[in-house]
Amino acid sequence: MKKNILIFGSLSGLIITSNMVYWSTVCTTNPEFESNDTIGYAGMIIAFSFIFFGIKNYRDKQNEGVITFGQAFKMGFFMALVASTMYVGVWLIHYNFFVPEFIDSYSQHVVYEGKLKGLTEGELEQKVQEMAKLKEMYKNPLFIILISYGEVLPIATIIALISALILKRKPGLDAAAEKTS
Repeated sequence: MKKNILIFGSLSGLIITSNMVYWSTVCTTNPEFESNDTIGYAGMIIAFSFIFFGIKNYRDKQNEGVITFGQAFKMGFFMALVASTMYVGVWLIHYNFFVPEFIDSYSQHVVYEGKLKGLTEGELEQKVQEMAKLKEMYKNPLFIILISYGEVLPIATIIALISALILKRKPGLDAAAEKTS
């Protein structure tokens, strides 16, 4: 079980961190890029699909086609934790050593998008103030760790939960029925 957690959690983490490094670099080099939350979340779902495959691999190849919901969710959650921890660790390194200007670029991007959406001067000023607060909070490494986990761990946990619900299989009739079909 531990081997599957590490392998599939690491594969998921590799994809999610690659995606993060790419987009943070794009944002830093061009604050006027057009962001797309749909692409970002789709990337997360693709990365975290390895949770499903990791649970299925364990169930089918190492556990005789049987896994309880609890076992499957525990395994999926630990894969999510491995991937999310990779994400947080890589972000701390990437942010501090490669894109320390990220918050400034991100702030410019948020204001730029606000202008495109037609926000009033007062609303734009409010965005500028919000970004100034974010920049101040980003000086605290604990804040960076918490906000980074908050970006990915909830989604990964939901995927672990859904995967556990889909893949659970009790010993007996369920496993025997699938082997005969």
